[in-house]
Amino acid sequence: MRAKGAEMPGKDCVKVAVRVRPFNKRERDAGGRCIISMASSTITIQDPRNSQSPRSFCFDYAYWSHSGFTRDCSGLYIPEEPGGRYADQGSVFQDLGEGILENALQGYNATLLAYGQTGSGKSYSMVGYGPNKGLVPTLSDKLFQAIKANQDSRQCQVFFSMLEIYNEQVVDLLSRGSRSPGGLRVREEQQRGFYVEGLRRVPCDSAPQVEQLMEQGTRMRTTATTHMNANSSRSHMLIILQLKQIFSEESITKQSNINLVDLAGSERQRVSGSEADRLKEGTAINLSLTTLGNVISALADVAVGKKVVHIPYRDSVLTKLLQSALGGNSRTVMIAALSPADICYEESISTLRYAERAKRIQNRAVVNESPTERLVKELKAENARLLQRLSRLGQEGRRAEDETSRRWKEGGQRMKPWRWGAVFMLLLLCPEELRRLLTHNELQIRAIQTLWEQHLQEALKDWEQQYATITQERRMMQMHPYILNINEDTQLSGVVKLFIQEGEWDIGLSDSSPRSISIRGLGIQDRHAVFSNVQRRVYLTPLAGSNVIVNGTPISQKTELQHLDRLILGSNSTYLFIGYPSERGGDDWSRYDYDYFQSELAAAEGINLHSLCEEQTQGDSSAVPSQTDPSLLAVFYDYIKLMPMVAEANQMSQELHKGVEFKLEIKNLALSDSKGHDLEKEIAVRVTSLENKQVWLWSKAKFVNRKFLMEELYQQHHTERKGEGAARAPMPRDRDPFWDPLEPLLLGSAHLWLQSLAFRIALEEQLEVLGSEGTEEAILQAQLLPCSPTGLTLGEDDILIDPSELLGRRLDFQLVLDQCCGLRWVQQARNRGVQIGFRMFDSAQPLYTPAVWHNVNPLLDQRVHFTSLHTSQGLLEHLQTSALVLELWGLQEGCRDMVSSLEGVRMTPEGCFIIDQAGATETATTVDPGSELSCSLRALQQDVEELRNTNAALKTENNTLRDQLNTTKTGAEWGRGRSEMRGSSLRPSCDAEFARALKVFYHSMTSVRVQLQRLRRHRPSEESDLLGLRLFVDEQGGLLRDFSELLEQSVSSLKQDVAAIVRRKRERSGIWS
Repeated sequence: MRAKGAEMPGKDCVKVAVRVRPFNKRERDAGGRCIISMASSTITIQDPRNSQSPRSFCFDYAYWSHSGFTRDCSGLYIPEEPGGRYADQGSVFQDLGEGILENALQGYNATLLAYGQTGSGKSYSMVGYGPNKGLVPTLSDKLFQAIKANQDSRQCQVFFSMLEIYNEQVVDLLSRGSRSPGGLRVREEQQRGFYVEGLRRVPCDSAPQVEQLMEQGTRMRTTATTHMNANSSRSHMLIILQLKQIFSEESITKQSNINLVDLAGSERQRVSGSEADRLKEGTAINLSLTTLGNVISALADVAVGKKVVHIPYRDSVLTKLLQSALGGNSRTVMIAALSPADICYEESISTLRYAERAKRIQNRAVVNESPTERLVKELKAENARLLQRLSRLGQEGRRAEDETSRRWKEGGQRMKPWRWGAVFMLLLLCPEELRRLLTHNELQIRAIQTLWEQHLQEALKDWEQQYATITQERRMMQMHPYILNINEDTQLSGVVKLFIQEGEWDIGLSDSSPRSISIRGLGIQDRHAVFSNVQRRVYLTPLAGSNVIVNGTPISQKTELQHLDRLILGSNSTYLFIGYPSERGGDDWSRYDYDYFQSELAAAEGINLHSLCEEQTQGDSSAVPSQTDPSLLAVFYDYIKLMPMVAEANQMSQELHKGVEFKLEIKNLALSDSKGHDLEKEIAVRVTSLENKQVWLWSKAKFVNRKFLMEELYQQHHTERKGEGAARAPMPRDRDPFWDPLEPLLLGSAHLWLQSLAFRIALEEQLEVLGSEGTEEAILQAQLLPCSPTGLTLGEDDILIDPSELLGRRLDFQLVLDQCCGLRWVQQARNRGVQIGFRMFDSAQPLYTPAVWHNVNPLLDQRVHFTSLHTSQGLLEHLQTSALVLELWGLQEGCRDMVSSLEGVRMTPEGCFIIDQAGATETATTVDPGSELSCSLRALQQDVEELRNTNAALKTENNTLRDQLNTTKTGAEWGRGRSEMRGSSLRPSCDAEFARALKVFYHSMTSVRVQLQRLRRHRPSEESDLLGLRLFVDEQGGLLRDFSELLEQSVSSLKQDVAAIVRRKRERSGIWS
C-alpha cells in the first residue's frame, strides 16, 4: 500500500513524499521496463545502462502506485487485495491531505508542492480524474465538512484564488477582465510578506463551488497558454485557499493560507561539456524553477549547519510567493512524482535528488491570530462611552472627565498600548468631532460584519452566469458537431469546445464577423480556414497560405471530416473533431492524446518506432526483435516531443523575419563505431540560414534553451506590435537566439577495415561516406600500405600467412587518402570546404587532413605513417576485428579549421606516429622539441635491438646449414637432403602464390561487404501500396542473388587457387611423377 518514514512531528521540517505511477500507454506499447523498486520508505532506482550501481533514497512517505490495483464498478482504482501495497488516492490524502487540513484549522499556513517531470503523475495526485479525486478536491470536501461540524463555535470564511506563472508573468486565472500587459505585480508588505497585487479572491461556502472555480481557472489557463504561445508544462499553477476562522467567545480570528502548487515539468537535459550553449539557460521561462532549486539547496545547506550568505528568494516570482513555504511561516509537504520507465531514468534520478535536498529544509510555522472580534467589541464599547459623554458634556462637565479618567485606569490593563493614545485624544475632542468619530466607528463595525455577505452575493451572481454557460454548452454538444482542444497537459485537454453549426464559419484570429470562430496560436491567420456544415456533413477548406493538417497529412483543398479526425491548425493548435451525436457511438476518445497527434505527424515523415527498431535489428545481428533498446525509445519520444517545438520555432523565425529554418534529425541513425556496432542515437536540430545557406547542428538541450529565448524575443515583438510597450533597439547578433558562430559539422563517416594489415597485405578501397541518416555524402579513395620503417612499400613476399607472427615485432604501415569525389556538401554551396579526421587504435588525439575548399572532387594526397614498435595482442585483435573510422567534416566561410593536436602523441625520430602504447613503452619518444639527446639515445637502443634480432636470425640459419651438411655422409642421405633442399627452395615460391591468392580474396570480399551494406539499407517506402511492395520484393530478391553470387564466387575462387597451389607444390616435390 504505502510506506511511511515517520508521522508528522512537531518539528517543522519539510515533509517529502514520493509516488511511483503506472506505465502510461506509450511506455506499455514500447515494452518499457520498470527500474524503480520500493522497500518501506526507501526508493531504489537502477540505471538501465549499468544495473550494477543502483541508487537508494529515503523519504518520509513512499507510495507504490505502479501495480497491484484493479478498477471497481464505479471507476475507482483500489488495491487488488485488502492490505496490498498499492497506494490509492485515499491513502495519499490520509497521510498528506489530513495533515495539511489539520494545520490549516489550527491557524498555520500550509503548503503542498507537486514536483516531477511532465507526465509523471503530478496532476493525478493533485487533481485526479473522474471518481479518483486528488488532493485538492478531497481537501476542499473535508475542509467544508470540518467547517460545518464546527459552525457553532466559530464563523468560517473561505476565499479561493488561482494563478499561473509563466515567463515570470503572473496571470490571474479567475480574472473577469482583460489580461494586463506584463501580468500582475508581486508586492511586498511587512505584515503580509510577498503577495500578488490585484489577485481576485472569490468567497466559497461549499466544495462544489471550489470545483467549479477550478474548472473556470483551467479553461482560462488553456486560453492563456494559447494566447501567450506558452507551453503549459513550463508554467507553474498556484491554488490559494484562504481560511478565516472567527472565534466569538475567545474574541480571536485565525487566518491561514493553504497553498497548492503544481510546479512546471522538471525535465533535465543530458548536457555534456561539448553541448554547452554560449547563451546561458537563465531565461525568464526557466528562471523560476532554477531559482527554486537554488533556494532549496541553500536552505538544505543551512539545515546541516553550513554558512549561507544569501538565499535567493527575490530572484524569481515563484520563490517570492513561496518564501513562507520554504524556510518561513508554513508547514510544507512536497510530493515528488516519478515515472518508473527505463526511458525516463535521467528525469527520475534528477527528481529524487531534488526531493532529497528539500527534505532537509526547516520552517518556522506559527499560528496566525488577529484580534478582529476584540477590535469590534472595543469599538462598540467606545461608541457607548462616546454617547454617554455627549449627553452629559454640557451638564456634568468636569465629572465626566473624572469618570473617563477612572475608566481609563480601571481598563488600562486590558487595553492594548495603541488604544491608550486614542482614548486620551477623546478627552480633548469637541462634541462635533466626537459625533464624527462615532459615525466612523459605526461604519467600520458595519463594514466588518457585512463584507463577507457582500462577497458571497457577488460570487453567487458569477456562479449563476457560469452555470447558465455550462448548461448552454452541454445542450450544444447534443445538437452540433464541434472541435475539442488537445493539450500536452491532460488537465487542459477537452476544455475548449468550438461548435460548428449549419452554414459556413470562418476560423482564425479575426472575430469581426458574426459567423466566425476565433482561435489564437502561432501560425494562425486572420482567416485561416472555413468550416462548412451542409446537410449534416462537415467540410474543412484551408485558405491561401495557411497550414492545415488532417490526420497527419497536410491538405490544400476542401476535405470532408469524419468523426474523431485529428486537426492541426497553424504551427501546433491541435483539435479533435467530434461529429454529430448519431456518429459518436461508444468510441474511446482518450487514446487521441497529444502524443497520438505528434506520433501521427512523425509517421507521416517516415519516423516511427517500428522503423527505428528495424534499423536497430538490421544494424546489429545479435539484437532481439522483441526487445526495444531504451535509448531508441528515448530518441523516438524526444523526436515527437520536439516536433511541435520545431514547428513553433519555424513560425517565430518567419514572423520575426530571421530567415532561419529548423529541421529535426536523428544523429547516428545509420552510423556505427570501429567494431561495426550501432552508435547511440540522439536527436539534433539542423538550423539553416535561407539567405546564405549557412548550417548549424544543435543538440536537443541547446535547441530547447534557444526555444525559450526565442519565445521571450517573440513576446517582446508581439507586445511592441500591439503598442503595449516601448520599442527596443535591435538585438545584437551575439545575443540573438537564432544565430550562432559557425563550427565544423560532422557530415558522415566511412569504415576502412584493417584486417588486411594483420597479413601485411596492401588494401585499396573506394569508400562510401554515409551521412547520419544513411545518405551518401561522398566517395573516398583510400589505401592501407604495409611498409618498411623507412616507408618503402612491402612486396608480396612479405605477406604473412599467420598474423600471430607479428607479435612482438615491429609493424609499419601507411594510410593514404587520395581523393574525395561527389561531395554533396560542396554541391549545395560552392563556398564550403571539407576535412577528413581519424584516430588510429589508441592514439591520444585525432588527426585531420588540411582543409580543401570550393571543390566537389578535391585531391587530398595525404599520407600518414604509423608504427607499432612491439606489436601487442591488443593491436593484433584490433586489426583483425575493427575498422578505421574516417570522419568527413564540413567547413563554411568564417569557420575555423580542424587542427591536429600533438599533445600526448608519441613519435619515432623518423616522424612516424607510434600506436600500440603498451608495446612501445621502452622505445617510444614523447614529442618534445627540446629532448634531442633522449631521441638519439632511444634511436641507438632501437638499432641495438635490431642488430640483436639480426644476430639471432644468423645463428639460427648457421645451425640449419650445419644440420644440412651433416646429412651428406651417405648417398641415400645425400639424395634425401637434395630433396629437402629442393622442397625448401619451393616453399617461398608457394608462400608467395598463396599470399597472392589471399590478397585477391580480400579484395573480392570488399565487394561482398559493400553489397551487404546495400542490402541492410534497402527497405520499402512507408507509402508503398501492394504494387510497390511487389516491386520491392523483386528488387530485394535481385540484391540477394547478387550478394549470393559474389560470395560464392569469392569463396570458390579462393578454393580453386588453394587447390592449384597445393597441386603445383606436390608436383614440384616429386610426389606425383
